[in-house]
Amino acid sequence: MPRASSDVAFTPSVKAVQERKGSRAAYRRVEERGGWRTKITPDLAEFIAERDSAYVATATGAGQPYIQHRGGPKGFIRVVDEETLAFADFSGNRQYITTGNLAENDRAYLFLMDYAHRRRVKIWGRARVVEDAETVAKLMPEGYAARPEQAIVFTVEAWDTNCHQHIPQKFDAADVAVTVHKLQARIAELEAENEELRRWIGPAAPAATRAMVEAGAAEETTSAG
Repeated sequence: MPRASSDVAFTPSVKAVQERKGSRAAYRRVEERGGWRTKITPDLAEFIAERDSAYVATATGAGQPYIQHRGGPKGFIRVVDEETLAFADFSGNRQYITTGNLAENDRAYLFLMDYAHRRRVKIWGRARVVEDAETVAKLMPEGYAARPEQAIVFTVEAWDTNCHQHIPQKFDAADVAVTVHKLQARIAELEAENEELRRWIGPAAPAATRAMVEAGAAEETTSAG
């Protein structure tokens, strides 16, 4: 039987624990179908295009793990083909831990989060550093205020998704600001309408009429909020 793609994570030691904990049978069925997906599907490409943040994991030749955050504008991670991802690696604190790790161990891992919709994607593969100026320039997001030093090219070996359990729902400040701006504009509209109604009613109108109009305006304001 060919090796299942999920064996990239399900080592003999992991499978032994699954057996002891009672989940081995379920994951054996996954393996019988070939394991996890190995190609970048349109759905995955769409998910990646919306990400402005990622975690990149590497390890030393001796196996010491390291994880580093990478960010940029949405879509900074590019889909090159159905097996390859790439992104410009911007200048940072110049520790070069990821770069050094990849020089002696090309195994790598991408962890992508979508907090707003409580989704996460795990991607296993191998990565390499590319310093070719033309390649780096092609991957540099247009108009982004950063200095690219090199590029990371990631070859996908397997990927999988997780359930939304225990993922806190969070929203980007920019997205929240757009919603708040719309609400503020609507509130200002309603307040202007309310003021116009007050002027139209005038101080001489019967108290019952004024109360009825004001109550209607207040109800609309509450519904909008």
